[in-house]
Amino acid sequence: MKMTLTEKILARAAGKESVTPGENVWAKIDVLLTHDVCGPGTIGIFKREFGQDAKVFDREGVVIIPDHYIHTRDEKAHRNVATLVDFAKEQDLPYFYPPWTKDYCGVCHVGLPEKGHVRPGETIVGTDSHTCTHGALGAFSTGIGNTDAGFVMGTGKMLVKIPETIRIVLKGKKPDYISGKDVILRVIGDLGTGGATYCALEFTGPGCAELSIEDRMTICNMAVEAGAKNGIFEPDEAAIEYVRARTSKPFDPLCGDPDAPVKAQYEYDLSQLVPCVAKPHCPDNYAPAADCGDVKLDRAYIGSCTGGKIEDFGMAARILNGRKVSIDTFLVPATTDVADALRTSTIDGKTWERIFAEAGCIPVAAPGCAACLGGPVDTFGRTHANEVVISTTNRNFIGRMGSKTAPIYLASPLTTAASAITGFITDPRKFM
Repeated sequence: MKMTLTEKILARAAGKESVTPGENVWAKIDVLLTHDVCGPGTIGIFKREFGQDAKVFDREGVVIIPDHYIHTRDEKAHRNVATLVDFAKEQDLPYFYPPWTKDYCGVCHVGLPEKGHVRPGETIVGTDSHTCTHGALGAFSTGIGNTDAGFVMGTGKMLVKIPETIRIVLKGKKPDYISGKDVILRVIGDLGTGGATYCALEFTGPGCAELSIEDRMTICNMAVEAGAKNGIFEPDEAAIEYVRARTSKPFDPLCGDPDAPVKAQYEYDLSQLVPCVAKPHCPDNYAPAADCGDVKLDRAYIGSCTGGKIEDFGMAARILNGRKVSIDTFLVPATTDVADALRTSTIDGKTWERIFAEAGCIPVAAPGCAACLGGPVDTFGRTHANEVVISTTNRNFIGRMGSKTAPIYLASPLTTAASAITGFITDPRKFM
């Protein structure tokens, strides 16, 4: 029986030779991810259902990465983190990355693969919708709610309905002014925010080799913005090398059948894509950046699990090197590894951090989610009334970054950096 990559992974997780879309199976979960927003709720459900003295299904299968509300004076946010600290100690969890310590790593969706917790062919669930990021490395990875997570925490299993697959075929050579963000914004613009509801978005074709692992992370990260259950790339040698460089644990990659039946198929020629934005207030509100040159901006924001990775800042540094920003430009590395890269990576003998400082950007913030989702009132980079923002984040819903009256334009790091220079939405080819 011909199966897609997602179907093959879930069939193996369920101990079955084959599965079909719509079928419900009990899948073995390899990794459960949670953080400071949903972790306490998950723990509460786990203890209520399995007992106050219950042990998690696998100490090495539970990964806890606080990242959302940590750089704040908010007492309730601190209480959430304290709950995680107590639980990790009680359960003797080896993969807890607490803030304010040397073990802190940053945003969970970037930290999880950086720390070697994402492996091809495995099943990953997390209490955050952007857990679909990890399909970039050939894993089935999806977001779940606290109730499901509490059950997984106790049993290591989850009831999963096999999703239909929408195949996205990428071909052509990627120009240097196009990034993964431009690819996924175009796809979401065509599908709409509900066009892939409870489907697997499977990215395939020769164009995939044109995309770096971090570009693939960006693309899978935003699969959920089209309503998808998960996003996934077939694990090629680049993905295998990335994983092997970060973990010694064994893994068994899978590949889908290229002629497996799918719900729909779309094709994109990377060479024909243009720098773009998603206009307020929805990620599917697609427009070429060149068509939005009359949009005056108040703020630029480079960061998040979507746009705060090492390559994202490298793209921004290329544009900003030797130039000045004309609007407030905020920089938030996703993880401590990214922050280190800003201090050590160079262009023309200058570190990226120095390039950003000389360009007039606001000093680099501590790694974390920051204003990507608003947060407490003292959150770094939080928007204020009527500010027009261009951002490398993944959502531009009303109030997403703080103020309910602040319009947000989503864009690549290249487009965001170019726009920070002019103060208007700008196609980055102007500076390339």
